[in-house]
Amino acid sequence: MTVSQQFITIVSGLPRSGTSMMMKMLEAGGIPLLTDQQRQPDADNPEGYYELEVVKKLGDDVAWLADAEGKAVKIISQLLIQLPVDAHQYRVLLMERTIDEVLASQAEMLKRRGTDRAARAGDDDALRSLFERHLEEVRQWLRGHDNFDFLSVQFDAVHANPTLQSERVSEFFGGGLDIPSMAAAVNKRLYRQKSSSRDESPLGVV
Repeated sequence: MTVSQQFITIVSGLPRSGTSMMMKMLEAGGIPLLTDQQRQPDADNPEGYYELEVVKKLGDDVAWLADAEGKAVKIISQLLIQLPVDAHQYRVLLMERTIDEVLASQAEMLKRRGTDRAARAGDDDALRSLFERHLEEVRQWLRGHDNFDFLSVQFDAVHANPTLQSERVSEFFGGGLDIPSMAAAVNKRLYRQKSSSRDESPLGVV
């Protein structure tokens, strides 16, 4: 299946919310990706980051977006509002994950890199509020622009039922994606930071 050349597919969300997983799923489903492989797999993302370095300069350079039509590109949610709203059509998959799991995953990444911060309840409470407010602002911003369609995809829901969530994503694109391949691309062993409410989940993941 080839995505229509009339729009750009964007996978977005907070860091550590499953954006790389979704990029892998889209690739398996038949959507070409726009990446440069400059950031190599590591212990935090052993299956790859699926990033494009020039995305970080989105506020200054948008010429590359012409090459993104008909493809999927990963853009963190903080940069979405820098996309030109009058030049392209966009379909956004907004990855959402329990904020406590995002914070835990980010803390583990910092620890592996030797930049561990001393976590305090107040710090996490402030970050949780900041992230929740940011995501709501992103949703409102997306709803406010006619050339953006978006679908929220829950990280834990993908792991609980990858086939069902792959079907949702395929329907969002008008059908035709390879749903079994998308579902098979989900590596449940990489669901490594779970909130306490999910400790008894029968997912069989670490």
